[in-house]
Amino acid sequence: MARYRRILRHLWFVLALAPLPAWGGQAFIYVTNSAGDSIHVIDPATNKVVQEIKGIEAAHGIAPSPDGSRVYVSNEADSTLDVFDRQSGALLKKVPLSNHPNNIAVTKNGDRILVGIARGPGAVDVIDAKTLTRTKSILVNGRLHNIYVTPDGKHLITGSIPGKLLTVIDLEREVPIWELPFDLGVRPMTIEAGPDGSTKRIFVQLSDTNGFAVVDFAARKEVARIKLPATTAEFETDAGRATAPSHGIGVAPDGKTLWVTSIPNNAVFVYSLADLKLIGEVALPALKLPGHDAIASVPNWVTFTPDSKTIYVSNAGMRSVTAIDTASMTVKAVIPVGEVPKRINTLVTN
Repeated sequence: MARYRRILRHLWFVLALAPLPAWGGQAFIYVTNSAGDSIHVIDPATNKVVQEIKGIEAAHGIAPSPDGSRVYVSNEADSTLDVFDRQSGALLKKVPLSNHPNNIAVTKNGDRILVGIARGPGAVDVIDAKTLTRTKSILVNGRLHNIYVTPDGKHLITGSIPGKLLTVIDLEREVPIWELPFDLGVRPMTIEAGPDGSTKRIFVQLSDTNGFAVVDFAARKEVARIKLPATTAEFETDAGRATAPSHGIGVAPDGKTLWVTSIPNNAVFVYSLADLKLIGEVALPALKLPGHDAIASVPNWVTFTPDSKTIYVSNAGMRSVTAIDTASMTVKAVIPVGEVPKRINTLVTN
């Protein structure tokens, strides 16, 4: 076993130094290992890890530049935005932030990187992509968990767990323009675009909720709250997961389906986006140990290939990522990665 581990460590070292190969689909799946010191890169053509970026402890949010040349990562250990070259995996710069970061987003044209600040009064740090310097901190009401640029690039949507608040920021003026309070903490979100590309609805996961809320963007209000089906099997998980039973959600790029993860169900649920009717459920792998019931994979964030054919789910409890065929709603592969993988995103190259 020791020799096997040494071989694996040597293999990861080689992968860390190797440049990324090209893929016909021109996309790669990036996953941060929140309890480790690395980022794994998956090639959707083979569902294999093709690169490991080492030396970043407590990597959290991750997002690519629009041209695919860089990868931006929020570093919780150092309170920095770490900038990496995509091809080589080399660290280009560590940008100091105003405080401890959480998730990040990038403007549509790539001119700014936006970092949610999870400590202090709450803010979004704005990083200029050309100079890689912090130019501003946009103050908001409540420490931030997740942030998202809207499909039309006009707004930034932020969520606060302690503030129980969704905030909308005008990206041209870099100022908050409206807020929507909830009865529970705001966790992961995903955004639906209308036919003209404008923001139509926001799907919001909340603390202590195995499901999601639906927000009408134009009306600026919650219009529905949907509970996921009750689990048909019991899965073991640690007690700390109870505050966020549903913690990963995404609208497929083709705009046809909404995918929602559930830790207690150890599954991903699929809804028709047009009418929010449940159309499928995909069971995720469970860990089986002697003397234990099935242990949940602890599914977290999701991301898609650009053609919507595959969704990837980070399994925080199993050191892996699950690849699911969206048409057949079946598991294609379970891909080993690092310690407690959480944030996951798709990088598309030119």
